[in-house]
Amino acid sequence: MDANEVNKVAGAVLGMLTLAMGIGFFSGALVSPKPMKKAGYELPDNSGAATGGAAPAAAEAAEPIAKRLASADLAKGESAAKKCVSCHQFSKDGKNGQGPALYGILNKAKAAVAGFNYSAGMKDAAGKGGKWDYESLDKFLTNPKGYVPGTSMGFAGVPRPDERANIIFYLRSLAETPAALP
Repeated sequence: MDANEVNKVAGAVLGMLTLAMGIGFFSGALVSPKPMKKAGYELPDNSGAATGGAAPAAAEAAEPIAKRLASADLAKGESAAKKCVSCHQFSKDGKNGQGPALYGILNKAKAAVAGFNYSAGMKDAAGKGGKWDYESLDKFLTNPKGYVPGTSMGFAGVPRPDERANIIFYLRSLAETPAALP
């Protein structure tokens, strides 16, 4: 190979490198990306969700249940309660399923539906006494696992206070004589 052919090969290699750099500069001039101010993106803060820390704070910020029940809508409550029918029945002769039947649950003692095998967490809550009144239902529906640790209820909760009030208002109607409003 003589010197002339070596120059041709070196010129071709240098020409290709120059062309590649030129295309890079030209495309950078056409499309200039905005520099990132912060790497990545913000993730939602779920630090308290598993322990029940975040949901009760939201419940405390909500209006009292008595005030929300005054403007509750029965039809909206019935519609919102449809997310519960996969585990619960609402009719008077409803049978226990994955969850207990909820007819007449308002003002009933906790873990007192006959024939249902409650989780250890719910039995502990029942052992401490109390009934499913408006306040306790509101807190339970906000975050079931936060209100009753150890419950086997796999539902994450209802975060919107107005939706919880509608559901509780609907549950109130599921009785022969509905409980008095607070």
